[in-house]
Amino acid sequence: MLSTLLADFRIIFERDPAARNWLEVLFCYPGLQALMFHRLAHWLHILGMPFIPRLISQFARFLTGIEIHPGATIGKAVFIDHGMGVVIGETAIVGDYALIYQGATLGGTGKECGKRHPTLGENVVVGAGAKVLGNIQIGNSVRIGAGSVVLRDVPSDCTVVGIPGRIVYRSGVKVNPLEHASLPDSEAAAIRALVDRLESLETQLQELQNAQKTPTSVIASLESQLKAELPPSNDNSAATAQSCRLRDKTIQQFLDGAGI
Repeated sequence: MLSTLLADFRIIFERDPAARNWLEVLFCYPGLQALMFHRLAHWLHILGMPFIPRLISQFARFLTGIEIHPGATIGKAVFIDHGMGVVIGETAIVGDYALIYQGATLGGTGKECGKRHPTLGENVVVGAGAKVLGNIQIGNSVRIGAGSVVLRDVPSDCTVVGIPGRIVYRSGVKVNPLEHASLPDSEAAAIRALVDRLESLETQLQELQNAQKTPTSVIASLESQLKAELPPSNDNSAATAQSCRLRDKTIQQFLDGAGI
């Protein structure tokens, strides 16, 4: 336990530029204090001691604003930054070197017994206000954007944003976990695609309106050219729909969850 607490202490200096000296970190960092109380409560919980572990966790919640159930399993060098409002459920498992920001929740769904909280791999970043709910698996080096709600498994080396959470980035490239500005905006991409599609439809409408003023011979020429470009008539409707969907691929991926 001592080596784990030491790792929790050292990781703060690596990830928080505001950490200046050991005295300040020890007495002014609620995330570290909450983990210290939890290590003791979890040890007593494993021994089967009733009441006391929960009492310790409630005292830690009162002192730090962070609620960690004594049954939760938390790896070494975990950093809970600021921490106010963080909730970690009874059967949750947090891997080594995880970074959890304020307001994050590792919660359960329903009233089922057994494993009902998420499992986080190593080097996972859970953004401020993010909710990870249910007995799901979050792979290694996953970044969960602030305010996201994750309800399904996420493979390793992915970035998840949105409600519900959508995988918007897959790569093994190492990224600084503190660079929140580098998170992609899937909603903005979908809206941009919708705007582009709207502009395209408006252009086609304008062309049709102009075509009404052209001679009949020109209209017939345009119709023949359009028919030549269309797929065979035996599967005309399905192929046309597929052509439209290909142009709206970004929108379709957003609606389908972009892989999650």
